[in-house]
Amino acid sequence: MTGTSKAEDRGSGVYERLRKHLDSLPGGFPATESGVELRILKRLFTPEQAQMAVFLTMKPETSGEIAQRAKMEEQKAGGLLEKMAQRGLIFSVERPGHPSVYMAAQFVIGIWEYHVNDLDESFVKDVEEYFPVLAAESFEVLPQLRTIPVGRSIRADIKVLAYEQAEELVKRQKKFLVAPCICRREHQLKGGGCSKLVEACLVFGWGADYYERNGLGRVITLEETLEILRKADEEGLVLQPSNSQEIVNICCCCGDCCGILQNLKRHPAPADIAAASFLAELNEGECIGCGLCVERCQMEALSLKEDHALLKPERCIGCGLCVSTCPTQALTLARKPEAQQPEVPKNQAEAHMLRAKLRASAKAGLTDKLERHKRI
Repeated sequence: MTGTSKAEDRGSGVYERLRKHLDSLPGGFPATESGVELRILKRLFTPEQAQMAVFLTMKPETSGEIAQRAKMEEQKAGGLLEKMAQRGLIFSVERPGHPSVYMAAQFVIGIWEYHVNDLDESFVKDVEEYFPVLAAESFEVLPQLRTIPVGRSIRADIKVLAYEQAEELVKRQKKFLVAPCICRREHQLKGGGCSKLVEACLVFGWGADYYERNGLGRVITLEETLEILRKADEEGLVLQPSNSQEIVNICCCCGDCCGILQNLKRHPAPADIAAASFLAELNEGECIGCGLCVERCQMEALSLKEDHALLKPERCIGCGLCVSTCPTQALTLARKPEAQQPEVPKNQAEAHMLRAKLRASAKAGLTDKLERHKRI
């Protein structure tokens, strides 16, 4: 933290401009009363890097295009952009025979995850203070991740689309990479969390290229990727891919560490805000009360009463973890009614546009409410 005053931080300083720029991106970066978000930015960006970052958009561009907008000499801009990409502050794509292109990185999912290898206690403390603010806004619009069922929970007689099946999503990919789960790492740094699979973040395509260049993970085979999905089911991890039909990642998440699942869990009805197409159903007559489903549920949707389980559908996010290990098949997955099906954008670009549109509408609605309140 620098010696600048809070008033300077909140004024027209370079870090406040960067905060506003990040907040203009689809993932958002809202301000707080405490200014914790500015502490995070000062930790990550030098003033020069912060000044450059505001000239990047979600559109991939060459260093020359960005330099022109920033009114900077191209060679200097190129060197700065490359260092920023290596530091996990922006995203870059390298294509054989073409110049590298650069684009803005959202804070989550993006800058935060790109720092999986350089966490410390004060960084984690600031992000944990800030994350509930960021997550609350995300759930109000279009979540960046969605929940899909583990493979063994899917019956042959229910309608399942290709982008709702982890194995099918993975088999469409050409490059596979696994990275450490930043959520488990941050909790382990504090001496808490769980002992579940650490290498649990699967990244594909250009994302895998970026992670490999920056030493954030290791390239694996299709077979190894499928084995990680199998192990995720075994360890009771929720599968959360990109919230689009064409994915760039799949996170294997637990309720002990995952910030997204923890925020879902705090909600009285996670089913209402999770991007999920399925819901568990329970046949109490078939249940033997073994309690295995209660242990595996990350949302506390299941509990035991005497000799059988009880299901709270409003807490179910359709992950299928209870179904895949139910010894009597008392638990099954059902597809939600059409009116409750979440909208799943075709690709990341479409998801970004939709999320930006929804955030703008939500902000406009809040402004209208404030103006009406002032007139009362």
